[in-house]
Order: sequence, then C-alpha cells, then structure tokens
Amino acid sequence: MVTQVQIVEWLQVFASVIEHHKEDLTELDASIGDADHGINMDRGFKKVRSILPSVAGKDISSIFKTVSMTLISSVGGASGPLYGTWFLRASSATAGKQELTAKDMLNLLQSGLEGVIERGKAQLGDKTMVDVLSPAVTAFEQAVNEGMETVAALRVAVGAAEGGLKETIPMLAKKGRASYLGDRSIGHQDPGGTSAYWMLRSLLEVVEGSRRTK
Repeated sequence: MVTQVQIVEWLQVFASVIEHHKEDLTELDASIGDADHGINMDRGFKKVRSILPSVAGKDISSIFKTVSMTLISSVGGASGPLYGTWFLRASSATAGKQELTAKDMLNLLQSGLEGVIERGKAQLGDKTMVDVLSPAVTAFEQAVNEGMETVAALRVAVGAAEGGLKETIPMLAKKGRASYLGDRSIGHQDPGGTSAYWMLRSLLEVVEGSRRTK
C-alpha cells in the first residue's frame, strides 16, 4: 500500500529534487526550448511545498487536486498545464482514498498519462514527457499483472522511464518549442521527460524508504 502520508512526503521530495536540479533542467531547456523549464518547475513546486501543510490531513484525491490547481496557476509554459493535468487526472483516479493498492497506483499512472497525451497531443516518439511516462506505465502494468507488489512494480517502471528518457536524446522533436529546431533538436535530452523521470523516481524512493525529507 502507498499511504496518504507517503504521497505528501513524495511531493515534498519531488519539490526538493526539482530545486536541486533546477539549473540542470534550465541547461537542458536552453538547448531546445526557452531555457525556463527549471525556473518554472521550481517556482511551481515551491508553492506546492508551501501549501502541503494545509492539505496534509486530507485524502489523496484532495491533495492531488490542490497540487494541480497550484501548478496550473503558477507554472509557466507548457509545463503548468501538462503537470496540472497529470495531477488533476490523478485526483480523479484516487477519489476518497487514504491509501493506494498496486491496482490503484496503476489507475493513477494510466490516468495521468492519458491526461498528458490529451492535453499535449503528443505520442510516443515525439520527444516529450510521454516518452518517459508511457513506457513506465506499460512496465508497471505488466509487473502488477504478474503479481508484483507496488514497490517492486515501481522499480520496474522507473527503470523503463530511465530507458525512455535516454531514448529522447536521438529523437527529432515533433512538439513544442523544440520542434521548431528541426534536426538541431536531435542529440539533446528532453527537459520535460527529465522532470517526469525525477517525479517517478522520487515516488519510488519514498515508497521503498530510501529517501526521506529532511
């Protein structure tokens, strides 16, 4: 089970990871975007971290909905709507829940991915966060169907996400600002995919107990 307490801790950890890697995200985005992904994500998740104490006692769905609204209102560029949509769909998938089974987590991850695809109109191979989230969801679903517990399934999913992230490097960007560069977008890791990978890895680290907030 993934508990409501772990969800709050995950969001705190992810906010810290974004803050720590803000310059890395900015550098990646400078190569193929507007050089603002790190700044925007850090601003949004600083606000998320500041509002978490006010929602820490609520159910998981309510927490995700608050995170969604906070990101949509505070994160610029494409990241705000995409991450906002991911958490909004996660909210719908976890209505009334205080803890999540492996099946619940699968529903959450699938719903988030579907929201991002619908909002961003991106598919696998377009060099976006979908190239990280989609293989992660597929791997998690297969692991759960094979009877793996949540932590083990998340390990498999994060491994698939890392593979998907590396595969964005040789891709030609077909969506967003990066698509304007044509062949010059080849050879650069996607910044949105990078932050999506850290989001999933942060979740794994909290659930398996290898990462704690300070």
